[in-house]
Amino acid sequence: MVENDQQKAAARKTVDGSSRRRFLVNSGYALGGLVVGGALGTLIKPKTTEQTAPNKTNGEQAATPKNYNQALMFFTQEQFQIAESAMERIFPEDDTGPGATSLGVAFFLDHQLAGEWGFNSRDYMSPPFFAGEKEQGYQGRLKRREIFEIGLRELENYSQQQYQSRFVKLTPEQQDEVLKAFESDTVKLTTISAGSFFKMLRSSTLEGAYSDPLYGGNANMSGWKMRNYPGSQMSYLDAIDKDFTKIEPSSLQDHLAMN
Repeated sequence: MVENDQQKAAARKTVDGSSRRRFLVNSGYALGGLVVGGALGTLIKPKTTEQTAPNKTNGEQAATPKNYNQALMFFTQEQFQIAESAMERIFPEDDTGPGATSLGVAFFLDHQLAGEWGFNSRDYMSPPFFAGEKEQGYQGRLKRREIFEIGLRELENYSQQQYQSRFVKLTPEQQDEVLKAFESDTVKLTTISAGSFFKMLRSSTLEGAYSDPLYGGNANMSGWKMRNYPGSQMSYLDAIDKDFTKIEPSSLQDHLAMN
C-alpha cells in the first residue's frame, strides 16, 4: 500500500491553507508489514462506534478517545501523552478527517513496542556494530523500545530547554518547532540520532493510521474510510465485473468475530 506525497497533500489539505502536514510532504512512504505486539487476544477488541475528538485549545492535551477500551502495554502515562501529542502534530485532525489522536495511533505504537517489533526479535542484534550504509537502515545495539524511550524523553527535555514547559503543554506551533528540530537533526543527542528517531515516529504514525484496527490504531476504520480503502474483504466476486464500487471497509476483527 503505497501513496505519494502529492496525493496525501491533496487529500488532506487544511482549512487555513497552511502546511500542517509538512512532515508528510518532505518524503514518500510505504506501509510495510506489521507485527502483532503481545498476545493476539489482547489486541482483539469489540467494534466501536464513531466518535469525533473534541476541539482543543492551544496547548491543551486532547483526551484519549473514550471509545477505546485499551490498556497500555508498554508506555507509561507520561510517555503515552508525549507520543500522542507528537503523532497528532504529524497527522493532525482537519476538515478531511480525524487525526492520530482520534484514530488511536499512539495505542498502536504502544502495542508494537510491547511485542516482537519493539524487541527487534527478528533482527540480528549481536556485536560488533558498525555504521551501516544509508540504504541499510538502522545498525546498532539499541532496541526500538529503547530508542522510543530515549526519544520521547529527549523531546520533553528539549521542550523544557526551549520553552520552559512540557511538550504536551506547548502550543501546536511550538510543538511543530520542536519536531522540526528533531527531524533536521538540529538537536544533538549522544545516544541516538534525533532525525532517525523522528523518522521512526513518523513511520509509526502512518502505520497506525492505516493498519488494520486489530493492531490498535485506525479506530472505526476511519483511516481506511478517508482513502476509500476496503480493508480485509473475503471476496470481491460481487464487484469484480462492475465499475468502481465503494465498499464499506472490513477489518480482520470482523472475520474473527464470525468464527
